[in-house]
Amino acid sequence: MTDFAARRRMMVDTQVRPSDVTKYPIIDALLAVPREIFAPDALRDVAYTGEDLVFGGARVMLEPRTLAKMLDTLDIRQDELVMDVGCATGYSAAVIAKLAQAVVAVEEDADMAGEAPELLSEAGADNAILHQGRLAAGAAEHGPYDAIIVEGGVEEMPQALVDQLKEGGRMIGIFIEGALGEVRIGFKRGGKMSWRYVFNAAAPVLPGFEKQRAFSL
Repeated sequence: MTDFAARRRMMVDTQVRPSDVTKYPIIDALLAVPREIFAPDALRDVAYTGEDLVFGGARVMLEPRTLAKMLDTLDIRQDELVMDVGCATGYSAAVIAKLAQAVVAVEEDADMAGEAPELLSEAGADNAILHQGRLAAGAAEHGPYDAIIVEGGVEEMPQALVDQLKEGGRMIGIFIEGALGEVRIGFKRGGKMSWRYVFNAAAPVLPGFEKQRAFSL
């Protein structure tokens, strides 16, 4: 029988801590949440490897290092409401639930959104709410949010998500330009976002996050 708890410890010790993620709440959350139950059945045995887990199409579960560094940068507090955009089956939301007062997990894929509530419950994430709908539309009825994390590639951040962020709030995503990607954190001031580079990463561009290309005759 696979010792997934041991694999979680190895994930933290070999992928997360060496990436300068040392905040105890994040470490504790990653050790507590069973990543394997959120993985596709065929990938459970490789749930703790240092790479994205592919659900199909343009959807992945971000590799542990990338997710951990994004959460470290976002620096979620226990009194905050967080929106997790593109939660897939809910792993990231379960981790965030241990850091925040509450998390709204947004997923548009019907199959993954159907699985997520039961898996979140199994992981003890009672302060996580699953919202099924377009990723780019967010979940305005539950906001505004102190922080927003986008679990996939972004060419252009939808204005709808910016509008759901509180003034003074922050948002993080993986911005893709050609073959390159970089994680950026943005702060909302005066209704506008100010972005800065954090670290390099890559992920498939999420539906609705593509750059609008002008037509030419």
